[in-house]
Formats: sequence, C-alpha cells, structure tokens
Amino acid sequence: MHGDESLNLPELERQVNRQIAAGVAAVFCLGTNGEFFALAYEEKIEVMKTTIQAAAGRVPVIAGTGCVTTAETIALTKAAKEAGADAVSIVSPYFAEISQPGLAGHFEAVADAVDIPIIIYNIPARTGVNITYQTIKRLSAHPNIIGVKDSSGNFDNTLRYIEETPEDFIVLCGNDSLILWTLMAGGQGGISGIANLFPERMVSIVSLFDNGAFKEAKEVQDSIRTIRDTLKLDNPNSVVKYAANLLGYPVGPVRRPFALREENAQAIQKALSTYSVSKSGGA
Repeated sequence: MHGDESLNLPELERQVNRQIAAGVAAVFCLGTNGEFFALAYEEKIEVMKTTIQAAAGRVPVIAGTGCVTTAETIALTKAAKEAGADAVSIVSPYFAEISQPGLAGHFEAVADAVDIPIIIYNIPARTGVNITYQTIKRLSAHPNIIGVKDSSGNFDNTLRYIEETPEDFIVLCGNDSLILWTLMAGGQGGISGIANLFPERMVSIVSLFDNGAFKEAKEVQDSIRTIRDTLKLDNPNSVVKYAANLLGYPVGPVRRPFALREENAQAIQKALSTYSVSKSGGA
C-alpha cells in the first residue's frame, strides 16, 4: 500500500521478484497477509494480474479467491483463471455460521464450476469454523481439489488431513512454527507469513529437510520463534507489514482500522534486532 492506503503495485512486483530470488516454490497473493479481506473486488483483480505478470512463469502463482458467498467465490475464481493463475486458494466462508455439509457443498460447487486446481484454506481463528478431516476426506475425491492449507495450529488436525487423504493430495502447513513437523509427517511444505520477512530462511527449512539435514532444518525452524511470538501482540498483518518496513521493504501500512498499536512497535523492533539480516532479506 501507499501511505494513503491505495495499492502500491510497483512495490508488489518488487516483492514478488524478491520472493522468487529467495527460491520459493510458488507465490501466493491475496492470502491473509495479502489483506484480501480489506480489498475491493476490482483491487483483487489488479493484485492477481500484477503478481502473475511479475512472476512471468518462473514459479506458479496461487491466488486467494475465497469469498463469503459461493457465487462471488466462483466469479473471482474464474477471474483468477482468466488472469493466468496456476491455482487458487479458497478460504472457508466467514462471519456467518456454516455446517460441515454446508462447507463441503460450497467447495464442491466452486470446484464444479471452474477448471483450475483448488487448495482449500483452513483458518478457524479467522473464519470461526474448522474444516474437519472428514470434510477434507470427502473433498479430496474431487478432481479439481488438489490440497489443503491448514492454519489451525492444531497439529493433530494436520495429521488427520494427511492420514485421511490420498497420497497425491497436497497438505500444506499454514502455521510457520509447524512447517518442519508437517514435512516429517508427510506434508508437502508450507505457505508462510514470515516468508514476507525472511524468505531465504523459510525456504531453507524445506531444502535442508529434503537433503536429509534434519538438525540444521530444526535450527532454522526454531530460529523463527522470536519473530513469531510478536504476531500475537496485534493483528498479524500489522505486525508483518511493520516488520517488513523496518527491514527496508516499503510495503506501507495496513488498511484501517487494522493499524499497529504504538505500544507493540518496540517489541517488534527488539525481536528483529536478534536476527542478522542480509540486504536481500535473508538471515
């Protein structure tokens, strides 16, 4: 964002390039840290197009297209396909209460209506509902639904996703503290909020694990605890953006009313001071 809260698309393009240079396997726009909840429909399209153009086919682009209603989710998912996204991530409907059969019906209706790979996004702390492993098991049978991102923070929930779905169904960790453990359990990786700050560090957890260097991977996994602990101080988007700005990446403010409280700024500064950060954002 610019200071006036309008979209800063040139900076978004620079951040995409920064992530790709760090070795990420894919780029995810319009996720939680992408403030999808604070953007108008037309702005979401702009963000998708900018991200896809910036990636230029070097890595896949996943676009967040989950909305409250099924009809709007279908429309935004079709727009993502048209814009050139390689896959979409669809968060469960939020605010209004919904049952597990209702969730399954929602995701199946979207998957029936579009021709693009879908990764379901489970984040009960923000949506008010946890997608059960029984529901994920049902949805894994749909050919367009290829995986799930679990941001529940409940590792047993992640384990059941892995246990109850086919081997080729992708289970991704959405909690940065559990990425290594998800890999060990048979998951395929993670979608990381801290990667907005330290992409090389987060990429190395996966690469070290893949190369059999568990001890080193665990050291990196453990190292993010300090900055992770600051996320609970405020809206995580506010914390991540404030930290990114401190690191020299002018991503601007979050949209009001989700601004960082001044009393939390010092704690974030202190946490960042424990990391040795290179100019590229690695550590």
